[in-house]
Amino acid sequence: MRVLVTGAGGSVGRQVCRELLRRGHGLVACDVPKVDLSELAGVAEVAAGDVRDADLVHRLTREVDAVVHLAALLPPASERDRALTMAVNYDGTRHVLDGLRAAGRGAHLVFASSVSTYGDTSAEQPPIRADHPLRPLDVYAESKIRGEELIRGQRDIPWTVLRIAGIAVPAFLEPPAVWPFQAEQRVEFVNRDDVALALAGCAGNPAAHGKALNVAGGPSWQMLGADYVRAHFDAYGVDPAEAQYRSEPGWLDWYDTAESQALLGYQRTTFADYCTLLAKAVEEAVG
Repeated sequence: MRVLVTGAGGSVGRQVCRELLRRGHGLVACDVPKVDLSELAGVAEVAAGDVRDADLVHRLTREVDAVVHLAALLPPASERDRALTMAVNYDGTRHVLDGLRAAGRGAHLVFASSVSTYGDTSAEQPPIRADHPLRPLDVYAESKIRGEELIRGQRDIPWTVLRIAGIAVPAFLEPPAVWPFQAEQRVEFVNRDDVALALAGCAGNPAAHGKALNVAGGPSWQMLGADYVRAHFDAYGVDPAEAQYRSEPGWLDWYDTAESQALLGYQRTTFADYCTLLAKAVEEAVG
């Protein structure tokens, strides 16, 4: 296949590109001009541009068999400017759909959405299924819901919506000043590379057409917020008592991923595996 990846320069986007190339697909990688995609020079078509540019998006979608649409304004930036967030996240998705429709090739759209679209589910019985009502808590989730509504209304474009849980990157990163959940809240994250496997494996997969699927780490990642933070602070050598949490529940929970795992087989990294990778990354960073 020939696959377009928007938002190709992000942490997930770069890994998706690597996985698509590993699988032997042709690749068109697009991100904003300030993002360096030189690592893909010679192995992919690289396009510098913005998904708000309808003409650019129409050109890039003209001869592809699938699109992995990752380009989006993410929190906290998404919460500072609602108009800009909707222009990137909603209008950008509309431009992709318009381009695919104009091309008329029946290319498959894989839309990266978020479990944040479910809102606060802390009072409900887990796991949260993909047919759960969508109730946004922030502008980002609202933009994803509006994008999903656009996509599900298509009759001539095969699509799949992947609602992705919080993404964990095994790297020595500064912890947030306030963790986006309560200490006793249910949380389920997913390893970054496993997300990339799900996205790459979904592209062009007819068994996934017309489905909204949860993408999360699986049973070993289902824990309470304090347990997740403790594992990170142990790796950093920091006292977990220093962690600050939200005063009210965030949008994280435990998720039903049986269907997505059966279709895409992406849950390769257990939480114990992730902790090993994290400890190694911290050791390399601090010597």
